[in-house]
Order: sequence, then C-alpha cells, then structure tokens
Amino acid sequence: MKKIFKKKQSYILAASIIISASFSTNSFGFELTSSDIQEGEKMAKTFEFSGFGCDGGNLSPQLTWSDAPMSTKSFAITAYDPDAPTGSGWWHWVSFNIPAEVTSLSRGADLQSLGATELTSDYGSIGFGGACPPEGHGMHRYQFTIWALPVEKLELNDKVSSAIAGYTLNSMAIGTAKLTATYNR
Repeated sequence: MKKIFKKKQSYILAASIIISASFSTNSFGFELTSSDIQEGEKMAKTFEFSGFGCDGGNLSPQLTWSDAPMSTKSFAITAYDPDAPTGSGWWHWVSFNIPAEVTSLSRGADLQSLGATELTSDYGSIGFGGACPPEGHGMHRYQFTIWALPVEKLELNDKVSSAIAGYTLNSMAIGTAKLTATYNR
C-alpha cells in the first residue's frame, strides 16, 4: 500500500510540474540582455535621473531580447524599483504596443517613434526616468522586464496608471524576461 501511495505522489508531483511549466509566463529561452547594464551589477551615472536631487544623464539603457514566444504580437517594457521607500515601489518606465518585429532598443530610445505608448513615470514625466534612490538608502534594484503579448495593441491609453498597466501585463503576458541592475547614491 505504501508503494502505491508513493507512486501516486510521484505522478501527482510530475503532473503538477508539467502543468506549472505550461502556464508559466517565464518562457524557456526568452532572454533580455544589455550592452549597458548587467544582471546584479551597479548601473553607470548615465542611467541616473536628472532631477529630484540627482544629476545623471537620464538615458534608458540599450536592451535586446531574443527567443520570444512564437505567438507574440507585441511587446511591453517596464522598469521598476521595488526598494523605493514608498510602500508601493517606483515605476521608472512603462511602455506598451511595441511592434513584434522590434527586438532591441538603443540607449536613450524614443519608443513613441516606434508607435509605442509610453506612460507617465512616478516622476511625473512621460517615458523613461532613471535611477534616483534617496542618498544613503542603500542599494536599490531596477527590474527591467520585457513582456511578450498576444495582441498587437493593448486597449489602454496613455493616461492609465502604471499599476493598471502592470495588472494588465501580468494578466495577459505569454512570456517575460527580466534583467535586474542596481544603483545607490
């Protein structure tokens, strides 16, 4: 009886793993890389905000993604600081409706020229807003995420909040790839 029970447990565990993998948004092979920032490494001042007491270049980093799911019809990109002392993190960049044929962005990319929608960052300005953690607050993580989407256009306008955009992306993404860099002052 014990043998049968253990065998059933093994089958249940295997089935759970297979089901979890098939519903995961972290697509096998989907990858986000950059020539400007590296996983777990501190970003250069080039990517620091210009304002709020910071005086960096306020440029978005170069980003490249590969091996997106086959059914991808558009992309979204976000940059988020979960360590901001706000209770809700800090949205540095939210853009969607990036055409499916786009697989890289140059440093300081203008996403609106690609036909993408860029939202107002938590700084109150449209588009990318660089790192600017409070002085002495320690190292902050900056999570750059590319989202593969099954639609050409999200039914959201440029006035929607970053939280609503994040909710929408989480609810419908068919794949994600993330690159987390750090910064402190």
